[in-house]
Amino acid sequence: MRVLLAEDNPRLSTLLSEGLTEQGFVLDCFSTLAEAEESIAVVRYDLLLVDLGMPDGDGVAFIRAVRRAGDTTPILVITARHGLGDRVAGLDSGADDYLVKPFEMPELAARCRALLRRPGGSLGTVLSLGDVAFDSAEREARIGGRVVHLPPRELGLLERLMRRAGHVVSKASLEEALYALSSEVTPNALEAAVSRLRRRLSAENAHVVLHTAHGIGYMLTPVAEHDDGA
Repeated sequence: MRVLLAEDNPRLSTLLSEGLTEQGFVLDCFSTLAEAEESIAVVRYDLLLVDLGMPDGDGVAFIRAVRRAGDTTPILVITARHGLGDRVAGLDSGADDYLVKPFEMPELAARCRALLRRPGGSLGTVLSLGDVAFDSAEREARIGGRVVHLPPRELGLLERLMRRAGHVVSKASLEEALYALSSEVTPNALEAAVSRLRRRLSAENAHVVLHTAHGIGYMLTPVAEHDDGA
């Protein structure tokens, strides 16, 4: 899940980024609303985390602008403003949830998952294809009923491909979902991740095939439809 974090406190931004990354999220962190706005214009996010007290403006106005632009991406406010009026203003501006600092990382992660599970959100409960199942809330993959431990990158790749099972998912779309803007991504990083996931699926005798559409992207199908991958 690709998440934008607008937070001007460097230490808190780092802590939130590290904590949510461990939970399987991919974060782009910005210390100003202007930077966040520029990124939203070019990157598709699954969730926005917005602090209200930013150095170049008020988060409430930023959220209103996002909604006026027709962007329906779930928004979670994270702020030290704890008054009733502040909470009402934040939610009325278009935010979907409001979390007061300080908070514990497990609660933040749980609220993120809850927002993404809402109708139209990016998280389903369990995705299934062939004998492969992916619990997007628990970030857990099973093959033939057995839990299979995958590194975060391959886990995210599997999720994206299962969400678009039977359709080619472009390389650009996968790279956008799996790598933060701050990540140093080598030209063949995605291909290497695909290769590792393909080998693991094969080793587990998964009833799915990971196909390569050369120069375009990748596709996951049940093994019953295709006997071998490209």
